Amino acid sequence: MFVSATPAEVFAAMSDATRIARWWGPDGFTSTIHQFDFQPGGVWRLTMHGPDGRDYPNESRFTRIVPGELFEIEHLSGHHFILSIELRPSEEGTRVHWRQTFDTVEHYERIAEFVAGANEQNLQRLSDEVLRA
Repeated sequence: MFVSATPAEVFAAMSDATRIARWWGPDGFTSTIHQFDFQPGGVWRLTMHGPDGRDYPNESRFTRIVPGELFEIEHLSGHHFILSIELRPSEEGTRVHWRQTFDTVEHYERIAEFVAGANEQNLQRLSDEVLRA
């Protein structure tokens, strides 16, 4: 994914609880942030509210943070995975590399179709948030 903004501008939308609540999740979802301790080892608890009216509690732990470059979490509730979002500057803005690593290939294969679409929507929502600031 490419965003027409600097890595610092993209990172700002990823490191602010108010802003992340506006873009985190697939289309039609909203998020309520309960805890956002944005530092390595910090806890991130939120509830995603689906368009079907269901609530999806989530808990993650920040594992690595490099301002303007890297945002990494370990997702602890439900599906266990590591999510790394790397920001790489380019002449036109920022390339966003989103990598989700699951515990097993079988786990990934069970949800791959949903995850691919949801992640694309999530990245587009991130881009929209960055560009609205």
